Amino acid sequence: MKPVNVVVIGAGAAGGIVAKELATAGLTVVVLERGKWYTPHDCRKDDLRNQRTTLLGNAFGPEDEDGPRVVVDGRGKVRSVVPSDGAYQNNASCVGGGTLSYGAQAWRYLPQDFRMRSTYGVPEGSSLEDWPISYDDLEPFYEKAEYEIGISGDYSGTPFHAPRRNPLPMLPLPPNREFGILEPAAKRLGLHPFHLPMARNSVPYNGRGPCMRCRWCCGFACEADAKNGSQNTVLPVALATGNCELRTECMVTQILTDDRGRARGASYVDSRGYQQEQLADVVVVSACAIESARLLLNSKSRLFPAGLGNRYDQVGRHLQGHHYTGAVGYFDFDTYDDVGPGASIAVTDYNHGTPGLTGGGMLANEFIRLPIHMIDKLPDGTPKWGIRHKQAMRAWHRRSIVVMGPTQQIPTAAARVSVDPAVRDRWELPVARIEGNVHPQTYDIGAVQAKRAEAWLKEAGAIETSVMSYRSETVSAGQHQAGTCRMGNDPHGSVVNKICQVHDVDNLFVIDGSVHVTNGGFNPALTIMAVAYYASAALVREWKGTRFRS
Repeated sequence: MKPVNVVVIGAGAAGGIVAKELATAGLTVVVLERGKWYTPHDCRKDDLRNQRTTLLGNAFGPEDEDGPRVVVDGRGKVRSVVPSDGAYQNNASCVGGGTLSYGAQAWRYLPQDFRMRSTYGVPEGSSLEDWPISYDDLEPFYEKAEYEIGISGDYSGTPFHAPRRNPLPMLPLPPNREFGILEPAAKRLGLHPFHLPMARNSVPYNGRGPCMRCRWCCGFACEADAKNGSQNTVLPVALATGNCELRTECMVTQILTDDRGRARGASYVDSRGYQQEQLADVVVVSACAIESARLLLNSKSRLFPAGLGNRYDQVGRHLQGHHYTGAVGYFDFDTYDDVGPGASIAVTDYNHGTPGLTGGGMLANEFIRLPIHMIDKLPDGTPKWGIRHKQAMRAWHRRSIVVMGPTQQIPTAAARVSVDPAVRDRWELPVARIEGNVHPQTYDIGAVQAKRAEAWLKEAGAIETSVMSYRSETVSAGQHQAGTCRMGNDPHGSVVNKICQVHDVDNLFVIDGSVHVTNGGFNPALTIMAVAYYASAALVREWKGTRFRS
């Protein structure tokens, strides 16, 4: 195939932005995506087959027949899990990646989130570290993401937000009933509630209409095209330049290197099952934390016997996601108004500053709960089946509110991705092996956050509450996975430098959530996008200077 300037592996939140930035700068780009380009018409509203309740498979891929992952729990038990098993820690496999079906919360991290080690020290047994870049480095790129992707919301109700130069480009959606119940209660507690930021059109924006407020949102593709991801914002711009080609259903098997140790392209299996090679001057890996690490580890050669970027055994380490905790409140009046997306109000008073805690987290009301989502949110002691279960569902589905949020996870080097020596996927590639557990202090943060959510609900009038706080036997990753190719100045403790360039291979970049040093107490999508804009700008500068041929 004709060589190009850049091959981008993955068309998700980061890969779409990288493709757009490079193509509009005049570079020729090929994007290789293992999944399909789905539309809402391809993904019927099936409550049992979506991203949040993968009971009958994943509506946005991968399919179970694509192959398993191997999971090792905290007790050393090894098992093979398919993508429809929650322990697989799935992210979507399609054009747009998770941004096709996510809930679309679009948070900036706080300045302290980039300086966790300096702020709190290093908890025993953790690998907590500072980022090599600061919030100020990313601020212009956060703003660029907010305006190009399209974010609605309003931070004016809280002082606990990152400094910003301009407001969000769109006002928030009108408040729903839960907002009206929770806002005065938060203020009575001395908190600072506000309209949370969302990658969702509240008004017509960039040629697409506003949110139609349906209940099928988080976990579903948006049939109004008002939920903003890479598939309906940056990728169309990249393709319109004529400099970018997107190839779907193409599974990359290896990053190719030459006898000098430089990346020279990617080998992949195309949609017809044929092995292909795409040569390029630069390779960018944007396949999400677990799959990006797996690809680097599977790209072995004489010069890189342990995999690319893995000279110091750092690829795959520090895997993290978010530990979600909160509470359910049960009310003696209707709280449900069937106005989507449901999530509407948040507080960030608790993200930092609590004595004894290393960070904290955001709390917000949850997305609309379809009946299937209510199964594990009924009052304590409710049977899992039978007439009492049905009575509880009828009684509380419309009279409950869930408040929860992601806690700042404390990373450990032992939570990691490697490749399994025996198990292979349908392309005959060694599958990802996930092992380790969550640092104990993460559970401490989650337990405190759950009690805070409960207090908020009680103040709002809940007559009964149920706290959601738990401990897992496996590492947390899922749709918020991060950390396996962390950025840093020292190659002994990181995989890429501060512009996402692999330390040992100057024309190889990893640009996605895997470079996050810490994952903040927020949904990470907007930070993934901001880092993609930031690293793309650096890549273009270097291309215009040396073209990576020095």
